[in-house]
Amino acid sequence: MLKLASWNVNGLRSCMGKGFMDFFTGGDWNAVCVQETKMQRSQAAFDFGGHVEHWNSAEKKGYSGTAIFSKEAPLAASYGLGNPEHDLEGRVITLEYPAFFLVTCYTPNSKAALERLPYRMVWDDAFREHLKKLDQVKPVVACGDLNVAHKEIDLKNPKTNTQSAGFTPEERAKMTLLLESGFADTFRVLHPDQAEAYTWWSYIGAARKRNTGWRIDYFLVSDRIKDKVLAASIHSDVYGSDHCPVSLELDL
Repeated sequence: MLKLASWNVNGLRSCMGKGFMDFFTGGDWNAVCVQETKMQRSQAAFDFGGHVEHWNSAEKKGYSGTAIFSKEAPLAASYGLGNPEHDLEGRVITLEYPAFFLVTCYTPNSKAALERLPYRMVWDDAFREHLKKLDQVKPVVACGDLNVAHKEIDLKNPKTNTQSAGFTPEERAKMTLLLESGFADTFRVLHPDQAEAYTWWSYIGAARKRNTGWRIDYFLVSDRIKDKVLAASIHSDVYGSDHCPVSLELDL
């Protein structure tokens, strides 16, 4: 069985001081994927207990960034989407294993005034094409903060957020297109009707305490292995970031 976890830590150095290693060591994970590391590896002397480390840091210090810590070394690793337009912010890591590809992603936010929505549309297309290309070779497991609540069930207040970043019709349509391209949202595979299951809460207004949240962190898998999904969980009891971790268990 394969056990995978994903967490937008909103700054790994900060999260380290808020219980990150308790989650990291407590789950016996085959791999832990991290988004929004906000650091270069050289900026901190963390000990990940012999795990193989892969880092993709943004050129801009203290911004964005992804990492994967895995028990087993991959056959190959790549960073970004192969396009300089998308690859300066450290947003994607792809690891190849014998039976599957593991991809972690931190999707760009469209921003409060939606000033980055046009770029986000281009990004979503590029990321979808990346996953489709991988899927032609072997099954894909993709995870991360995709910065979109796909359906109304995936956020607390859908009616008042239709023009909010992460729930615009344009972003939701791109997520639909991604899933229709041969991928499954594992949480909804196992929990199709579960409401109030969120992964991100604003720091404003005690949103987490009131569970006024959004589900924007995902594990996706190629459709042909969705029957291998044993568990898809949201760890809302784990603190340390404005996001909580999500996890996946696969019979692979």
